[in-house]
Amino acid sequence: KLSSRVDDLDLSIEEFVAKVNTDLVNKLVNLASRTAKFVEKTGLSAKYPDDGGLFMEAAAAGDEIAAAYESCDYSKATRLILALADRANPFVEENKPWELRKDPASAQRLQDVCTIALNLFRQLVIYLTPVLPKLASQTGELLNDPITRWDQAKRPLVGTPVAKFTHMLQRVEEKDLHAMIEESKQEAGAANVAATTPAASSDPALTASAVSVPNNKWNDPADALAAEPLAPECTIDDFAKVDLRVARIVSAEEVPEARKLLKLQLSLGGGVTKQVFAGIKAHYEPQQLVGRLVVCVANLAPRTMKFGVSEGMVVAAGGGNEAFLLTPDDGAKPGMRLR
Repeated sequence: KLSSRVDDLDLSIEEFVAKVNTDLVNKLVNLASRTAKFVEKTGLSAKYPDDGGLFMEAAAAGDEIAAAYESCDYSKATRLILALADRANPFVEENKPWELRKDPASAQRLQDVCTIALNLFRQLVIYLTPVLPKLASQTGELLNDPITRWDQAKRPLVGTPVAKFTHMLQRVEEKDLHAMIEESKQEAGAANVAATTPAASSDPALTASAVSVPNNKWNDPADALAAEPLAPECTIDDFAKVDLRVARIVSAEEVPEARKLLKLQLSLGGGVTKQVFAGIKAHYEPQQLVGRLVVCVANLAPRTMKFGVSEGMVVAAGGGNEAFLLTPDDGAKPGMRLR
């Protein structure tokens, strides 16, 4: 849906699933999956067979597709490519290589049909390389000719060996997409540092240029407060619901499958511990944290995540690309409550 215009995009899960499964798996990858296995032993034909002009027609479309990419009109580029796929698939359906393989006298015809189908597939993958680079790499391995240049789409590949076909793209299930979205929400919720910086307040009293504190010898800048204005007022009873405690980090380790998270074990003293996933991976090495006193939200409802259960949250200042863990003064002990 991306075009050169500045437009809002609505994500439809059902449409996304249909596009991947119908256009990428059924139309594109099936060109290779239904033919490559028949030429594993023979490779591609030594001379490109007559395909009725399919390859040359697709080659002629390369400049228009490239121009669409360069103008950031990805929607147009993919429409043009899939239109070519719509013309390539009937060729396979009409020539039925799975039937040709049953007749030894049709061995050359089988090789020619598969050579055409695999070249049309490779041509489409070249055009999709800007958005599907892994598929381009897989195709280069399948046909023993790495995809490195756009103009490879203008010349058919002949006489090369064909590797054993391996799985390239997986069909998407709607339930898996919903699970992935929910997992990203959980990871974001566990991260105690905001991933984005809120927009600056429109209130002139809070802008960096307007804030002025008399006799402020430290000359503290106003940009942090201007970027993230004060939250709405709460009562003392509201604040009392949040149980902030001093805790000691007794172990810290990376979560390999999470980009932002470290897994922390916190001691509140007396043998009471809590497991917390903190979004500080980009800012602290695990070994730097062991033994350090921090402030944690001790009564936060547990959250079950893919990586385990998070039983609280460590408190940090910052935003965007910064994170600063809060550390109490000397003398504070694990388990002490902040008031």
